[in-house]
Amino acid sequence: MKILVPIKRVADPANANKVKVDDDATKVTSEGLEWVMNPFDEWSLEAALRLTENAAEKARVGEIVVVSITPGEGDTDHIREALGKGAERGIVVPAGTDEQLDASVVAKILAAVVKKEEPDVVLMGKQAADGDSAVAGTKLAELLEWPVVNYATNIATSDEGKTFEVKRELDIGVQTLKVEGPVVFTSSDRILRPDSIKNGVTPDDFEYADLGDLNSRLSNLKNIMAARKKPIDTMTLDDLGVELGVGTEYVKFTLPQGRSGSAEFVETVDELVQKLQTEAKVL
Repeated sequence: MKILVPIKRVADPANANKVKVDDDATKVTSEGLEWVMNPFDEWSLEAALRLTENAAEKARVGEIVVVSITPGEGDTDHIREALGKGAERGIVVPAGTDEQLDASVVAKILAAVVKKEEPDVVLMGKQAADGDSAVAGTKLAELLEWPVVNYATNIATSDEGKTFEVKRELDIGVQTLKVEGPVVFTSSDRILRPDSIKNGVTPDDFEYADLGDLNSRLSNLKNIMAARKKPIDTMTLDDLGVELGVGTEYVKFTLPQGRSGSAEFVETVDELVQKLQTEAKVL
């Protein structure tokens, strides 16, 4: 099974309190922020690794190609990180700034990469930690005319990715679907549970360790060194036949109002409700 995993470089969500907007409030600035792999994409990378390995024997049985659309000449640190975790190959697509990329443009670029790579599955994060649009996966599936299952929590296959049984989150519970590949999946964080992936190769009674607060497995020194030798190809927009041209315009950004740091105590529930209605105006 060949899986394409799109990954994005984002400002570390742990530094959200350092986010600033520029002087005219039209752009969020990234000055002084550290860059990391989008946490939502890490979930999908871990799921893809589990789908393409015999975990009991610590053997790879499929191929993972990670692709990242990056500004300028392209930062590849997050791609090397994914290769260190177990992906076989990387692709970087230099494509301007974030302001020149919205979900529609990203979907067009990924669709062009898919047509060149011909994967059995595209497995991607449900959203990016910066833009939060959560529609790129759906737009990609529409362009490819593939089925899409969003917010997947469990994925099971027993025929090398020709068919899948998938569970996905809904507001009212969990939906179970059967789908034929090729297919686009976007993942929920519950995909990281020890029993969420069954690939027909890893024994069914094998249970992955709980990752705790991690979004995917850690790389050991041997894998990090090996990742330096794994190929990272460059595909330009001209190679892919895609032109930049966003359809989404952000008019203004405003930082959340800071907390006052004060507290007021009330004697009764009725007094609390009255203050929430008349002073805080949140009820």
